[in-house]
Amino acid sequence: MKRIQIINGPNLNLLGTREPSVYGNQTFEAYYRDLKSKFPEIELDYFQSNTEGIIIDKLHETGFSYDGIVLNAGAYTHTSIAIADAIRSISAPVIEVHISNVFKREEFRHHSYLSEACKGCIVGFGLDSYRLAVDAILQF
Repeated sequence: MKRIQIINGPNLNLLGTREPSVYGNQTFEAYYRDLKSKFPEIELDYFQSNTEGIIIDKLHETGFSYDGIVLNAGAYTHTSIAIADAIRSISAPVIEVHISNVFKREEFRHHSYLSEACKGCIVGFGLDSYRLAVDAILQF
């Protein structure tokens, strides 16, 4: 059985209430239940933190024992060299995801420190970006 870890970064715990015009009305927990039902053949785990170091710790913890990681690092995408270094340090492939199309948003969101370290990036498909990332990992 394949194991995939989803890691969400800062403010993603507020999905469903945070900027619904950008992120939609569904909580991640509700989406996660649906996502797990679409992939009963894999072990799909979920983790969220607003703290950069804790996200790095989770990458270290799961990055050698899981078959892949789906990472939405939120705003840390645009600021964290430390998370990029953590991705480079682990063996599991990491898919960077973003719910919104970051290229249609503020200019500072157009650059990702993480993309170069990741296997691939999926942006702009709403919460379905996570399903697309899981599908991609299953192809490895």
